[in-house]
Amino acid sequence: MKITPRNLIRHEIIGLDVEVIESKNPSLKGLKGQVIYETMKLLIIRDWSGKVKKIPKDVCIFNFKLPEGFIVRVDGKILVGRPEDRVKKKLKYW
Repeated sequence: MKITPRNLIRHEIIGLDVEVIESKNPSLKGLKGQVIYETMKLLIIRDWSGKVKKIPKDVCIFNFKLPEGFIVRVDGKILVGRPEDRVKKKLKYW
């Protein structure tokens, strides 16, 4: 299935470019990189200098860049949970 802005949260996000747009933790704001792993509560990214960063999902708002070039803003609270269970989530507001 092709990844689109509409189905992003029900899709695999590993490999996508990501930027932290807003965060309750000011030191996380502006971080950019590629998602290399995902846990229930964390996104693990590799920034452009090669460093690995762990970012909590629930305190951030992310911009994901899709392969076609679309930028999709996602509240990290929607992403909280096991990645394999996101497919089963029913979201009325997405």
